[in-house]
Amino acid sequence: MIKFIRPAFLLVTAVFAQPSFVQSSFQKDSTFIKKIFDEALTNGKPYEWLRILSTDIGGRLSGSEGAAKAVSYTEKVMKEENFDRVFLQPVKVPHWVRGKAETAFIFVNDKKISVPIAALGGSVATPVEGIQAEVIEVQNFLELRALGKEKVAGKIVFFNRPMDPTKLNTFDAYAGAVDQRGNGATEAAKLGAVGAIVRSMTTRLDDFPHTGGMRYGVGVPLIPTAAISTNGAELLSKSLRENPKTQFYFQQNCETLPMADSHNVIGEMKGGTHASEIIVVGGHLDSWDLGQGAHDDGSGCVQAIEALRLLKKLGYTPKRTLRAVMFMNEENGLRGGITYADSASAKKEMHLAAIESDRGGFTPLGFGIVGTAEQKTRLISWQPLFSPYGLHELGKGGGGADIGPLGQQGAVLLGLIPDSQRYFDYHHAASDTFEAISKRELEMGAASMAAMIYLIDTYGF
Repeated sequence: MIKFIRPAFLLVTAVFAQPSFVQSSFQKDSTFIKKIFDEALTNGKPYEWLRILSTDIGGRLSGSEGAAKAVSYTEKVMKEENFDRVFLQPVKVPHWVRGKAETAFIFVNDKKISVPIAALGGSVATPVEGIQAEVIEVQNFLELRALGKEKVAGKIVFFNRPMDPTKLNTFDAYAGAVDQRGNGATEAAKLGAVGAIVRSMTTRLDDFPHTGGMRYGVGVPLIPTAAISTNGAELLSKSLRENPKTQFYFQQNCETLPMADSHNVIGEMKGGTHASEIIVVGGHLDSWDLGQGAHDDGSGCVQAIEALRLLKKLGYTPKRTLRAVMFMNEENGLRGGITYADSASAKKEMHLAAIESDRGGFTPLGFGIVGTAEQKTRLISWQPLFSPYGLHELGKGGGGADIGPLGQQGAVLLGLIPDSQRYFDYHHAASDTFEAISKRELEMGAASMAAMIYLIDTYGF
């Protein structure tokens, strides 16, 4: 009987089949990576940093007071850790505010039933008195367009396509549903709708509306748009089946203010023999305003700082310059990532690699890689060094939104891949709080990134 042998085992065998100097190198790397994980799991600091960022500062939407406090706090943390250089990089960011909490009702059999909604980021407000109209439920844009203007004009369009629960990777499920949130208002407005309501982007049935960014197309009316909780969506859909003339009311008070001044926060360990080459590790400092932004993406920010702290604590002297970057404005504009890349291009900086953590602080499983076939092969060859820590997924997947522009400048992009099953329970919702974070999982992710930085810095590409 032929037995299946795991690729990781084959790679380990291949490593130890090499000459003695390669075996020695493997042992040296394995020993140092264990020290990284031991330090992270016994003396790790990201959990306490995240507690302050989440509970003392809270929501950090671009342009807000919370975002400004987060800039000051993470700058302070990296200075206290004695990074070689800590500096702020100015960024102009959008400034959208929610205003007074939203109100929504379904009118069922002469009864008014309250349901939870949240304005989508970038949406306009309703009139002060709100909007009340009949509802048209659709699953996708093709179905909406088939109805035509005659059936849609003057109504509220309700986009109710759920994330596909059969997708084992919940990010794939998210990608298959999020077009409703991003472009639903534009598609509805083209046909004369007076408003749009979108089912929250989560696989969970609960009473938390999940906000997120939306955008308006050129030349179409700007109609107010909100996310409705999944329980609310189920109730609205049931009401429409029983009475197609069901009416919906909602009122929201959001507005877009002038662009605001903000910053990326950057901490640096200076390199030695290859100091002109830069390795970046980062997350985005901004978050939506409904929760505390613990998983999205406070966890990624503190993991990035911790990754450098771990190397510094262990006395590691990098060959290349290492940077922890707290990017501002990922959620509704990507201005931080674009500004960082533009600055790098203007200064002719050479970024060898960039690592991003923006999928929550859950158990790390591996890294997605964007690079050449040769670069991927080099990274995947390190699988045996990661396998003891449960990181078996190297290769499949992407980098991240904020580091994406660096890829256009030749940097290899890596995205930390944690277990995704619970991420969208919290994503963009009031439930994204510090209480949802596991200390150990958070520390494991930071150690994983530190180990990857060490290997890239040691061996390059």
